[in-house]
Parts: sequence; C-alpha cells; structure tokens
Amino acid sequence: MDFSVVNQMLLEGRAGQAGGFLHNVELFAITLLFALPLGLIIAFGSMSRFRPIKFFTKSMVWIIRGTPLMLQLFIVMYGPGLLFEKPIFVGTDGRMQAAAIAFVINYACYFSEIYRGGIESIPKGQYEAGQVLGMTKTQTFFKVILLQVVKNIIAPMSNEFMTLIKDTSLARVIAVVDIIMIAESFSAKGIIWPLFYTGVYFLVFCGALTIIFNKIEKKLSYFKS
Repeated sequence: MDFSVVNQMLLEGRAGQAGGFLHNVELFAITLLFALPLGLIIAFGSMSRFRPIKFFTKSMVWIIRGTPLMLQLFIVMYGPGLLFEKPIFVGTDGRMQAAAIAFVINYACYFSEIYRGGIESIPKGQYEAGQVLGMTKTQTFFKVILLQVVKNIIAPMSNEFMTLIKDTSLARVIAVVDIIMIAESFSAKGIIWPLFYTGVYFLVFCGALTIIFNKIEKKLSYFKS
C-alpha cells in the first residue's frame, strides 16, 4: 500500500468536507436571516381579522408543511424553467439560490406557527393591563408581550434550528455540493471514514447551538413565577 497516496486522499477528504460543510452553514445562515422575519409576517397574517389574508397565509402554511422539503426543492429549481421554457437557476450559484428560496419559504412557515403559538399563549389580561396603563397596542406588544413570547418559543425554536442545519444536506438533491455529497463520493471509492467525520461536524455544530440556547433560556429565567 502506498501510504503517500493514502495521506493525500485523507488531506483531500478533510479539506473537501470542511468546504462542503461551509456550504451547509451558509445555507443555514441565509435561511435564518430571511425566514425568521418572514415567519413573523406570516404569523401576523394567520392571526389577521381580514379573512382573505388569513385564508391565504393559512393555506400557504398548510401546503408547505404538508409537502416534503425535497419536493419543494425540485419545484423551485425546475418549476420556473418548465413554465417559462428557460432555466432560471443556472450553475453553482443558481442551485444555491434555488435551495435558499425553498428553505426560506419552508422554514418561514414553520417559524410562523411557533410565533403564533407563542403570541396566543399570552393571557389577554396583559393586553388589557397595558391599555389601562395608557400604553398603545404597539407599546404593549414590544414592552410587555414580546419578551414573554421569546421565552415561550425558545425550546421549539431550538429544535427547528437543529433540524435546519441537518436538513441543509437535502440541498444535494439539486446538486448543491455539501458535506454529505462529498462523503458519498469517497464512500463510492470504498473509503468509509468521511461518513463518520460528517457526523462529527453536525454533532459539534448542534452541540454549540445547544449551549447557546441553554444560555438564552437562563437569561430569560426571570419570567418564572
């Protein structure tokens, strides 16, 4: 066995997996950047008293939550090209853009339900108390309600964050290069260790998220009665 060849493959594998995981992290960050505020907008739409907006947002959430993310990736990637007979998302950047759009829409809908549950969990008496104190609805929401909502949604949001970083590996179905795609390319050559390294990358990242969310929960522990 030529150990120099083996060492070279090890180095290439580690470098390739590190680069692939950066794509996973990039997709994770882009999704959060746009899905978190969009989810709040959708949540307000779902709670709207204006029936057309409420019907539209609830229908969209139902469709997105009721269909697989993998299917949504295919639709975003190939749907516009089939409709307009011209590919829109072309090349490496185009595939990443398509993946980002699909992930943002998908997770915004999930986040919206978490937001809605958190907002509706606050007793109405606190809104009434704010009015008695002369506060506007906006002031009541941001000064009284919001921090309590954040406290209530920390646990479910942490679950979604961890699911998101793992779901980014689904982007490989539209040829976005990620850490699992690289690991699979090595396993096809009979080299199994990159699959274990892949697990380590995700475990470390999820471990860091767990620590961060635990600290946030402790910061907000003063809401406990």
